[in-house]
Amino acid sequence: MPQQVRGETLRVAIHAPAPLIRAGLAGFVAMEPRLREVPHDRIREADAIVVAVDVADASVLDLLPGLCDEPDARFLLVVSNQWQADVSAARHRGVRAVVRWDFCSPDVFVRTVRAVAGEDRSEPSARHAPPRRSRDSAQKEQILAASRDRASLSPREAAVLRLIAEGRQCDEIATELSYSERTVRYILYGAMKRMRARNRAHAVSYAIRAGLI
Repeated sequence: MPQQVRGETLRVAIHAPAPLIRAGLAGFVAMEPRLREVPHDRIREADAIVVAVDVADASVLDLLPGLCDEPDARFLLVVSNQWQADVSAARHRGVRAVVRWDFCSPDVFVRTVRAVAGEDRSEPSARHAPPRRSRDSAQKEQILAASRDRASLSPREAAVLRLIAEGRQCDEIATELSYSERTVRYILYGAMKRMRARNRAHAVSYAIRAGLI
């Protein structure tokens, strides 16, 4: 795998069995001028290899060498549900970051790919690394950071967003749920704020993608 130099275009390979998720990740790459997708038959040229899976477990780690057996291959795992793999084994197989799919916005994706590809040179060298136990603990925190804080919706928020997804307006939702229109707007904006959604469409899209409604 080539040595990445800051400022160069990053070559990204994508392995995602689910067609919709693969299309989404390819779209993230296409949106960023400094990223370029490389086909599977040129995966050895990739600066970062993105692997999207439902559950990250030992079988997924066993898959990685088959995708690219380069000793310095660097993987980003995009996980839909759970992390069940050994952290030290993941690091040994080249996993440098894990992102939950429901938090994988274009901005998060691009920043993580850049870090995985080695643009961020702030990682300490092995000579100055902390003792193994502490380093493994830090790696576990880094890898699992995106998995700890799954967003949730209250039953009221889920009901409001579900009706918005059906095309209902706030006054219609108020009638359906026996709330005031003001209460509906309060519930909606509370959910949007927690999910950091830019607008209603973004909130609905996020909630559907995360399996919250």
